[in-house]
Amino acid sequence: MKIARFHRYGDASVIRYDDVEIPEPGLDEVLIEVAATSFNPSETALRAGLLREITPVALPYALGWDVAGTVVATGAEVSTPSVGDRVIGWLDGGAAAQYARAPAHLLASAPTEIPLADAAALPLAGLTAWQAVFDHARVIEGQRVLVNGAGGGIGGFTVQLAKHAGAEVIATASPRSADRVRRQGADHVIDYTATALGVAMRHPVDTIINLVPIGLPQADEFIPLVRPGGTIVSITTPLQPPPDARITATHFITRNNTAQLVALVTLVDTGAVTVEVTQSYPLTELDRVHRRSETGNVHGKITIVP
Repeated sequence: MKIARFHRYGDASVIRYDDVEIPEPGLDEVLIEVAATSFNPSETALRAGLLREITPVALPYALGWDVAGTVVATGAEVSTPSVGDRVIGWLDGGAAAQYARAPAHLLASAPTEIPLADAAALPLAGLTAWQAVFDHARVIEGQRVLVNGAGGGIGGFTVQLAKHAGAEVIATASPRSADRVRRQGADHVIDYTATALGVAMRHPVDTIINLVPIGLPQADEFIPLVRPGGTIVSITTPLQPPPDARITATHFITRNNTAQLVALVTLVDTGAVTVEVTQSYPLTELDRVHRRSETGNVHGKITIVP
């Protein structure tokens, strides 16, 4: 089978498309025929070696964290899922391939109302959005929520989940993403390429959910945009409001949570959350996607199909 791996850290040219034997599942694992994985920008940092002290990996490392596919074999200790089941999950790598091994407990039944390959866009981005909105921001009906970076893959799910919770959602996005962000439920879209947040925001919000790397000047701009007693949640840059601002600031790293993934699938199948894939590439063009991401030319969710 084909698998996308890197044998050393470096730029996108280190990605190789190796021919390897189809693996056998371990006792508590299943073997998945991969319908698609999805691209996550953090994989470029991992490939470049920028995360080696935080997330050390054994080389060669197989890319692909999100997986959607069909179970074709199971380990001796696996009772569910079964052969023939369509599943999704978040793995520690290895989904950028024609087949992938996966611990059975990390998998959820795939949504039935969208194409299986599109479902690969859901696990990591969806879980990050879920945990930002519900676990950390604790968004409730009637709140005003600003999603900074709504045009990205995580941003689309964050907007939808905040709206599902009953919030009024203000979103920052570039002109190329603005229509998609509106479709996903944003009540107001701010073109961050043309207008500073401090100018665009007329009233403070209850919560800011920050999904993009920012410097200290922009971080300081967030403080007056949040009401006293409000919350700033960031998945990138940790923020430290001054004590007199009376704002709670949280920085978190996404946890793999199968129960939350099951809940996300339910929202997709009931139509409360949509999965929008902006582009799809064949496996052997994954290096191209990495290069595009590093030039800032990627938006929304991209799937990679074997």
